[in-house]
Amino acid sequence: MAWNPQGGGPWGGGGQGPWGRGPSGPRPPDFEELIRRSQDRFKQFLPGGMGAGKGLVIAVIAVLALWMATGIYRVQPAEQGVELLFGKWQQTTGPGLHWWPPAPIGEVMTPQVTRVNRVEVGFREGGTGQRGGVLRAVPQESLMLTGDENIIDIQAAVFWYVNDAGKFLFNIRNQDATVKDASEAALREIVGKNLFEYARTQGRVQIEKDAQDLIQRILDWYGSGIQIQQVQLQKIDPPGKVLDAFRDVQAARADKERAVNEATAYLNEVVERAEGESQRIIKDAEGFREQKIALATGEAQRFLLVYEQYLKEKNVTTRRIYLETMRAIMAGMDKVLIDTRVGGGSGVVPYLPLDALTGRGAGAGAAGTTTGGK
Repeated sequence: MAWNPQGGGPWGGGGQGPWGRGPSGPRPPDFEELIRRSQDRFKQFLPGGMGAGKGLVIAVIAVLALWMATGIYRVQPAEQGVELLFGKWQQTTGPGLHWWPPAPIGEVMTPQVTRVNRVEVGFREGGTGQRGGVLRAVPQESLMLTGDENIIDIQAAVFWYVNDAGKFLFNIRNQDATVKDASEAALREIVGKNLFEYARTQGRVQIEKDAQDLIQRILDWYGSGIQIQQVQLQKIDPPGKVLDAFRDVQAARADKERAVNEATAYLNEVVERAEGESQRIIKDAEGFREQKIALATGEAQRFLLVYEQYLKEKNVTTRRIYLETMRAIMAGMDKVLIDTRVGGGSGVVPYLPLDALTGRGAGAGAAGTTTGGK
């Protein structure tokens, strides 16, 4: 391209060009010369005897090697590697160094899998958006029907983490919403199988366990790659509109339980006292029975001993028995016997103060005996 030095042109008169003044000024750069010099410098780095074609092949190989080296990637302990080939998920890798074809052929995603996430069913945390803020109830989620056709207000928090990053990224679209919907459905099914009173008292722990198992089965059926860590029931109460009436019922039920406990305690006291008295009577009767048996046994043995002596000496034994019997009989009688043979029937009339004899004994009777006649 030649410049006309005689025209004024846009850079002024006098034949000036853009890089100087007239023919004696600096000439514009020759691009073809610059490309030729660059090729000469590149040939200086090639081994001797190689032409331009071989050098281009080596350059391509070097560039390809550098491109493949960019496929080396590291997966941190808290991550999993998801390898994509032309945008399609191929496999999931664990922590460490790995290689995968780089872009545009391949791609690697490394999401965190150890972070514990949380979804809320029946309530939302408000305020600053952090945990511990103001709670906002969501009645359309929290009100559920129990097995005895009562309505219960349940709020729950579900904790989960990722155990398969590939399934988590490509099998489900909205992960948080999927976990929340599965959790709400599982809670409604579990609560619908239990009675109202059981759900809000001793069945709380069992409902948490059953809900966790059912949510996990649902997510596994989806192939979500999500692991449920825990289900925590935050609140289990009657609906707010009937809460006061329900508390009155609970208070009446507590009074009933107290009255029943007091009556049971009194019953136990009376029963134990009666059982103790019956045992005492039984023991007294058994003691009396043993006493009578012992006495009867002793009398029988004594009779047998006397009978043995009677067989040996009948007269002596008969006489002794007679005397012992008469002594036993006469000892308890208020009578005095006087032998009429005393005095030879001389007409002596004895005077006996019977009252004195019975009060003072035989000595007093002897002292009061007088004689006389009429």
